[in-house]
Amino acid sequence: MTLTWQKQETMKLSEKDQAENKESQRNWSCSLIVAALVGAFGSSFLYGYNLSVVNAPTPYIKAFYNETWYRRHGQPIDPDTLTLLWSVTVSIFAIGGLVGTLMVKMIGKFLGRKYTLLVNNGFAISAALLMACSLQAGTFEMLIVGRFIMGVDGGIALSALPMYLNEISPKEIRGSLGQVTAIFICIGVFSGQLLGLPELLGKERTWPYLFGVIIVPALAQLASLPFLPESPRYLLFEKHDEAGATKAFQTFLGKADVSQELEEALAESRVQRNLRLVSVFELLRAPFVRWQVITVVITMASYQLCGLNAIWFYTNSIFGKAGVPQDKIPYITLSTGGIETLAAIFSGLVIERLGRRPLLIGGFGLMALFFGMLTVTLTLQDQAPWIPYLSIVCILAIIASFCSGPGGIPFILTGEFFQQSERPAAFIIAGTVNWLSNFVVGLLFPFIQKSLESYCFLVFATICIAGAIYFYFVLPETKNRTHAEISQAFAKRNKAHPPEVKADSAMAEEKANSQPETDPSSTLDSYGQNRIV
Repeated sequence: MTLTWQKQETMKLSEKDQAENKESQRNWSCSLIVAALVGAFGSSFLYGYNLSVVNAPTPYIKAFYNETWYRRHGQPIDPDTLTLLWSVTVSIFAIGGLVGTLMVKMIGKFLGRKYTLLVNNGFAISAALLMACSLQAGTFEMLIVGRFIMGVDGGIALSALPMYLNEISPKEIRGSLGQVTAIFICIGVFSGQLLGLPELLGKERTWPYLFGVIIVPALAQLASLPFLPESPRYLLFEKHDEAGATKAFQTFLGKADVSQELEEALAESRVQRNLRLVSVFELLRAPFVRWQVITVVITMASYQLCGLNAIWFYTNSIFGKAGVPQDKIPYITLSTGGIETLAAIFSGLVIERLGRRPLLIGGFGLMALFFGMLTVTLTLQDQAPWIPYLSIVCILAIIASFCSGPGGIPFILTGEFFQQSERPAAFIIAGTVNWLSNFVVGLLFPFIQKSLESYCFLVFATICIAGAIYFYFVLPETKNRTHAEISQAFAKRNKAHPPEVKADSAMAEEKANSQPETDPSSTLDSYGQNRIV
């Protein structure tokens, strides 16, 4: 009997998984796929591209700075001044990103998600023109200003794009669609490395074209995104355009009957009808989202401080210290971009099966392990000729571990933790932590590397371990759960219930009193009850 019962339960679970897979496949409409690809190509792709594009032309850009300085002042530039100028060129991208993040709420309130992405292309085009023309104009300040403007573009993109994808996707595929942001970051990094090869644009006279290429994704997004709808939730919650939201749902879901999705959104809209957009300070003070905010801050800080940006920014010097010949470094660097892309695609394929928690905790845990191994191999690299190549394997393993989970899930969680009125402020907080941490790593890693030498990566291993422990004890699974269910999962830790849960409780009690004979499985009542766990 026991074996028969276990077989029956196994068959039920298998049938449930098959049903979920079929439902997930039905949710992938053509419009949804196009919106994700076009949105990411003109947004997160450019962020990743600008992370890696400065690596290959570094000696040519420094020579350009020196020539310009000599022409102006009649003497070569001081080495310390050159180092400072180069540090500013690299790190000012993060300062621009912080400025862009702070602009998102103001722009998004009036323009919406889609038009924020479209307007953002103006920053990318102007930055591309400035940087591409800097050598011909003989003005290195144009390159620095262009990097800052490109950072503004990245700051806006990494907030507006995840919001847009979160609001247009059904909850069954919300994680997979959100992972498109990370996949295109990795593709952007790989593209920057590929085009920077000496056989392509990584030459003394052609390096400005590396920055001019930025204009292509921006123009592609400008040409295609206007034909796709605005976020239906933005139309419904902030513009109160039910007809427009219905059409948007129909387009993105690929079906005419969207009554269930619309009713769920309307139920949430009724709760938030009298709520305005929450400010950053109000969100920080709200007791019912305290642990959501803390988790987002720690997630974004771990995302940047885990050490991967140090590898991205200083890949060439790390491989040089690992003993790789100078002429082979660009090709070894190219492999890191390929590994990133494959790992991010793998994460997008399995995230709805495994969930967010295992990928995030496992990713940081594996990074800590391989950082420890990298420290050992760098310390012993002179003991045997094969050890430097083991260091490269460790670096590739660190990158794969990062992109399989921690590389994209932080953006997904920020959209899932908060309701519509709180989401813009939440992305400002997340973006601020993200870009400040990015700036700190870019600025301080050379000094950490100089002082600690081969032991510098133990700092990042410690951060990864701390992050994994925090997520194990605090982070709930958000896969295939509504906002109300996620809020309820945090409610015990927050020791406060969110307003919508209270409102739902009152609505459910009122319906129970007025309609005692009503079937609890009816659509609207069932939704009201399901929102109270």
